[in-house]
Amino acid sequence: MTRTRQFLAALLVALLSLAAITAAPAPLLAQTQASQPDYTAWEKDAQGAEDTLAADRASSAALEKLRERIVTWRSSFGAAQSANAAQIDTVKAQIAALGPAPTEESPDAPEIADRRRALNDQLSKLQAPGIAAVEAHSRADGIIRQIDARIRARQASELLRIFPTPLNPINWPAGYAVLKGGTETLLAELDEAWNNPARRTELKNNALIIVILLAIAGVLVLRGPAFIERMATRLLTHASLRGRDIVAAIVSLGQIIVPVGGMLLLDAAIKATGMTGMRSGALVSALPIAAFNLFAIRWIGSWIFRTEGRSNAITDRPLEARFIVNTLALVSAFEALRQAFITEVRPPLSMAAQSVWAAPLVFVLALFLFRLGMILRPKRTESGAGAQEFGTRLQGLVGTAVVGVSLAAPILAAIGYVSAANALIWPTVGTLALLGLVALLQRFLTDIYLVLAKRGEEGRDALLPVLFGFGLTILALPLLALIWGARVADLTEVWTRFSEGFTLGGTRLSPAILVTLLVLFAIGYAVTRLVQGALKSTILPRTRLDKGVQNALVSGLGYVGIFLAALVAITGAGIDLSALGYVVGALSVGIGFGLQNIVQNFVSGIILLIERPISEGDMIEVNGQFGTVKGISVRSTWIETFDRTDVIVPNADLVSGVVTNLTRGNLTGRLVLPVGVAYGSDTRKVADILLEIAEGQPLVLVDPAPSVVFAGLGADSLNFEIKAILSDVNFKPVVQTEILHQIVERFAAEGIEIPFAQRDIWLRNPEALTGRPAPGAQKPAAPETARGPDIAPHDPGGTDFSGVNNDPRGDDGDET
Repeated sequence: MTRTRQFLAALLVALLSLAAITAAPAPLLAQTQASQPDYTAWEKDAQGAEDTLAADRASSAALEKLRERIVTWRSSFGAAQSANAAQIDTVKAQIAALGPAPTEESPDAPEIADRRRALNDQLSKLQAPGIAAVEAHSRADGIIRQIDARIRARQASELLRIFPTPLNPINWPAGYAVLKGGTETLLAELDEAWNNPARRTELKNNALIIVILLAIAGVLVLRGPAFIERMATRLLTHASLRGRDIVAAIVSLGQIIVPVGGMLLLDAAIKATGMTGMRSGALVSALPIAAFNLFAIRWIGSWIFRTEGRSNAITDRPLEARFIVNTLALVSAFEALRQAFITEVRPPLSMAAQSVWAAPLVFVLALFLFRLGMILRPKRTESGAGAQEFGTRLQGLVGTAVVGVSLAAPILAAIGYVSAANALIWPTVGTLALLGLVALLQRFLTDIYLVLAKRGEEGRDALLPVLFGFGLTILALPLLALIWGARVADLTEVWTRFSEGFTLGGTRLSPAILVTLLVLFAIGYAVTRLVQGALKSTILPRTRLDKGVQNALVSGLGYVGIFLAALVAITGAGIDLSALGYVVGALSVGIGFGLQNIVQNFVSGIILLIERPISEGDMIEVNGQFGTVKGISVRSTWIETFDRTDVIVPNADLVSGVVTNLTRGNLTGRLVLPVGVAYGSDTRKVADILLEIAEGQPLVLVDPAPSVVFAGLGADSLNFEIKAILSDVNFKPVVQTEILHQIVERFAAEGIEIPFAQRDIWLRNPEALTGRPAPGAQKPAAPETARGPDIAPHDPGGTDFSGVNNDPRGDDGDET
């Protein structure tokens, strides 16, 4: 047993040593290859690519292969640009440690000058591989751009090429010749295969497998889709399961998977016979593709324009729309077979034959697309909710675009621009299919969200379903670009440019750097909020600091934490702030002018938190607003008035304006209450009663004691004032109300009258109210003979309410 353990230990050590030996050179080799590409081989490939572009004889496929090779070189050069980065940073730090560069006025010492010269030579050697990689990367990038431009120019030329018009009967025999020749080729291939004894033997040996595959394929293709559709319909209409839409959608995918699987089995069965040739093999291989086009488009249409379960919100004619979609699916499947039929034609098709073979499907597609576009265009109705209105407008735009394509494509094909017509109408069908798929995926994710959140149909207007749609739309953009003729190389090039980022102020910003920046800042922000919460709820309540100081400390810690989080995120992402100094300086000038009020309020908020002239809970008066401070933020202060309304006051107003703080330092405050009594009252008795009432209030301080002042002799009353200091000014309205109640009760009991002002109104011409002339008045001869001075001023109604000055007694008319 001991020997066995020793043997196993020795074997383990040997294996680990072997692994270390074999793995150790790998990073070094990778680093060497990455940092030192074979520039001799690169020069050869680059020169060959430039010669190929200059000759302009290579096909587009050959240019694509050449481009792939140059892209590989460019990637290696991009990795080599960071060669010796660590050593370069070290040498730069050493040079910086020697001090500033020497000048004529202050030269270096001989030892320092020799050391600086040696370090600069070492730095140049270390930077040489990176500089060479940058130069080679620029050359490779230029070659790739030339190849892309050449391929795009050829694609544009192909689209604008004019063919013989397919409407001319002279060109029809060319298309018939292709059909006849293709059929004869299929029959010849079958006859040749049947007359081959080896192939007949292969057919006999595989007969049982072929029969089984054909039987299974027939069941899957002929019976499978209808069976799956019935299951999905039953789930939608009869199931009581909450997530029945989700289950039905998953089950309905069998309408695509089952028949396509059957077509794959049919393809395998036919090829197992050994009776296929070049043309027939291409047709058989196209069967699964045609089946996928047929059943996938049919499935999308059945769910977009479904009549089971939820009501259809796209159109009020879902059956007609489904019929049109099924027809488009059938035409798409036929197009796949047509492309396979003419792929292996030798010699290549003539321009007349290509025009005749492609134009009919364009005309058929245009007819059904026109009808589908008219169905998609919504009727003019009243505007609904925001999301529904946007969806309706978007659907209308899609329908209008489909109608326009259905009109333009057949016209182009009839003129002879067959390639342009195909490049316009088939991508339209693909775009409709993609939009339908995005809508279905958004609906599927929304159904899952409703089930998990236990919400009803109103949850479809929530934020998360909208975000689902936005995200799916972004993910569908590359597919949309491919549908409309973009090359995969174009997308990879866009992604490469995006990954490389952009240069701002000498600093390169890439998606990786931005993600690192956001992640580090999010971590720092979360830590700051966690420390703030612990400080506010655990540490500060156990201290003797008042509430205002605690809030100031928590807020100040938040600002410092956010600043440190931003600083750590910027430095951790590798962003050089010194390189962005000029950019930040220029932006700060514009921001300073545009956001000067916000900056002013921000600084004022910091001043309020530091000086603390007001704190939460203080009762203040500012700008005519009286209330209690409920919160102080970095920009504004929230005040709650006594009528429970919130007033947001900018911090700048609190710092630069006049603020009355009634509760700063303590809650005591003075109450001044005026009281009036009728003339003839005993003034000393009134003063004693008022003082007794004030002293009886529990919130009135004894020291200083309350007092009653005989304020003066008013026009209607003898005026007194009660002056008292309250221990809590917040209860001032309560104390005032209680004092007034007791004053009324005591005055009523003591017979002291509380006066109120009265006024008598004297009428100069009371006869105007009755319509009878005054005694002794003469009737004027005519209204027009009355002279101005003889008519007293009066109102249009004939009555003069001129006030108390018309009292014939000469007093103010206060008598009753």
